[in-house]
Amino acid sequence: MNALPDIDAIRDAAARIAPHAVVTPVLRSAVLDALAGAELHFKCENLQRGGAFKFRGACNAVWSLADEEAARGVVTHSSGNHGNALALAAVTRGIQAHVVVPEGAVQAKLDAIARAGGTLHRCAPTQAAREAMCAEVQAQTGAALVHPYADARVMAGQGTIALELLRQAPQLDALITPVGGGGLAAGVAIAAHALRPELALFAAEPAGADDAARSLAAGARIGSMAPDTVCDGLRALMGEPNFDALRTHRVEVVTVSDVETVAAMRLLWGELKQVVEVSSATVLAAILKQPRHFAGKRIGMVLTGGNVDLDALPW
Repeated sequence: MNALPDIDAIRDAAARIAPHAVVTPVLRSAVLDALAGAELHFKCENLQRGGAFKFRGACNAVWSLADEEAARGVVTHSSGNHGNALALAAVTRGIQAHVVVPEGAVQAKLDAIARAGGTLHRCAPTQAAREAMCAEVQAQTGAALVHPYADARVMAGQGTIALELLRQAPQLDALITPVGGGGLAAGVAIAAHALRPELALFAAEPAGADDAARSLAAGARIGSMAPDTVCDGLRALMGEPNFDALRTHRVEVVTVSDVETVAAMRLLWGELKQVVEVSSATVLAAILKQPRHFAGKRIGMVLTGGNVDLDALPW
């Protein structure tokens, strides 16, 4: 399932997940508008089921399976939110979810996966180790692989965010999402340009995990990188189909430092009154860093998740 979805697949996904997913609100802040010099519309996927946008893609993938395939369960690798989402989605269909997690993953996210009923499988913190363990679990169980981002069913589910947001705020001039593996950025780009071809599309990426920016600048996907960022949800290398989608839809990537991102997260906590994880705050950090792109425009911004490990905070 590595091909890119089209708008029909994204509309089908919206119908498929409707009984299970939340239509998340769009919030505004006059203070943040003034700071940015733009009209900001925050799509609050931190209020999605499981606390992150990932439930959309996972739910679409789970309910896309034939009954015989679904009965054998599903497997994925994830640093947290996708694994939690897949476990929650599996419960809606009464099947088992296996989640391969790397050493060093955020404990709060691992606890959430376990609470949701997922079976945890530990591995070394490398892409190769993740994929090897997934293959081992597949061989043992017959579970269907639901890749966290390079899967058309997952991308289609994430693209439903754009369908909702453009109904809630139809006059937007631009959209911006965080980018890690690229499932969200790809799905949103495909849906947004199918509905509004003139929309400007952006993605925010940590400077310490900037493979998307480097890949687009080079015109070819970078095949390896050692990420160095506090944004645990954005450390994955961008998938091949995801890169193709970002390039096709002319998504411009803005890189931000961890210092800028943490400052933006604190602004979101303080002014929007939303608990969001640091990966989500990259979108606000990008707008504050590059006002020339956004000044005076109406911007849709996806806040991807709110699964903060409160026990790890320094206060």
